[in-house]
Amino acid sequence: MKLLFVRHGDPDYEHDSLTEKGFREAEYLSERLEKLENVRGCYVSPLGRAKATARPTLKKTGWAWEEMPWLQEFPPRILRPDVPDRRSIAWDWLPQDWTADERFYDKDRWSDHPVMAEAGVRTEYDRVCAGLDAVLARHGYRREGNLYRAERPNDGTLVFFCHFGVTCVMLAHLLGASPMVLWHGTCAAPTSVTSLLSEERREGAAYFRMNVFGDVTHLTAHGEPPAFSARFRELYTNEWERKD
Repeated sequence: MKLLFVRHGDPDYEHDSLTEKGFREAEYLSERLEKLENVRGCYVSPLGRAKATARPTLKKTGWAWEEMPWLQEFPPRILRPDVPDRRSIAWDWLPQDWTADERFYDKDRWSDHPVMAEAGVRTEYDRVCAGLDAVLARHGYRREGNLYRAERPNDGTLVFFCHFGVTCVMLAHLLGASPMVLWHGTCAAPTSVTSLLSEERREGAAYFRMNVFGDVTHLTAHGEPPAFSARFRELYTNEWERKD
């Protein structure tokens, strides 16, 4: 089975929609996705920017789709150590703060940090993982420990239109990694596509392996540069790029 995680287009966060660039990106994305075969399920975040990204593809393909509340952008808000007077998204920490705590590199202990515990981040993490596992079980792959039991193995494709933060949660669950490392060590541009394939090296025992992360060739093919959204300045002196 193939899993495709698609980040929404260049966002207009104020209106939970897309920018003019984001709508172009969504159209270019649809040209890519409409070529997919054997799509067995399509799942969309309830947020407007994800729906707007999915709309051109759904119009062209006629895929049946479901809105999944757990696919919304990962909602917990934390009291970040350097700005304890206001709440921030769970994955926006300064590198000098989170890398100093070894718990954040552990797939089980990352949520033990007091900041994560206070915000109930693990509860939301588990909710996303349960939602993903329910979808995979519906399509023949049931979670058993750190693997999946291939009860009805197939080469179909599932497409998820969602967000960067929640995608990293799902990748952490599938790959057995700490989401903190993925949140801070990867960057997926708007409308980028991340792909995983199931591998069944012994009958009935499946593991999902990532073969593509954050691909934007559907943009570059049209001469459309990837949006800067989700990135921070490459050099501290690059004042035209964001630092926070």
